[in-house]
Amino acid sequence: MDPIKEFEIERKERISSFGKNEDLRKSAHEFNVISNRDKYSYNFSWMGRPIIQYPQDMIAMQELIWQIQPDVIIETGIAHGGSLIYYASIMELIGKGKVIGVDIDIREHNKLAIESHPMFKRIRMIQGSSVDTSIVESVAKEVKSSDVVMVLLDSNHTHDHVYQELKLYNKFVTLNSYLVVFDTIIEDMPNGMYDRPWDVGDNAKTAVFQFLKEHDQFVIDEQIDNKLLISVAPQGYLKRIK
Repeated sequence: MDPIKEFEIERKERISSFGKNEDLRKSAHEFNVISNRDKYSYNFSWMGRPIIQYPQDMIAMQELIWQIQPDVIIETGIAHGGSLIYYASIMELIGKGKVIGVDIDIREHNKLAIESHPMFKRIRMIQGSSVDTSIVESVAKEVKSSDVVMVLLDSNHTHDHVYQELKLYNKFVTLNSYLVVFDTIIEDMPNGMYDRPWDVGDNAKTAVFQFLKEHDQFVIDEQIDNKLLISVAPQGYLKRIK
């Protein structure tokens, strides 16, 4: 057998087996709980900007971007801009595409840092609530009908907000591309861990579950979950299948 093909088969089988590897899954869950509590994701930067993501999720995103070759990535939630710059840098390597970032409050110091970055040439920023229909219309103007599009949701993590985002932005996702919902991990954390409006029972994952009951064109990519185990987006990698 071709050694490249052999390696790919071996990797696929190993990833599938992780779904039933209780020791590994238990250890990963323990790390997820403690690392979220201690803000592990705040430790990293990409090309000089804080990214506030788990490296595991960013490797998964790189794999998806290379596989899908999107023309447009839409991301709600900008913060320091590290993830915008990360996605833009991958698109720069591919040689095409742009990232559209939406945030209700793009702080001036972050805005200036993003605009002065070499990857800004592939970034568009839109300020306003991601669930404001006028903001969604502004996003739509940046997308051509022929574009291959990915959507990433990473703003307000309450159930109602994420559910509204899912309903408003799923239409942009093209066939075989992904709608990725970050911070679904909140549902798997101890109750009361976050000093925020979201908590167990009211978060991104509960919104995903409601959305999937109503939209059978999307499915959870369980192989990504099995591959990563350590992730802020368990059951949040949604693939469009029809």
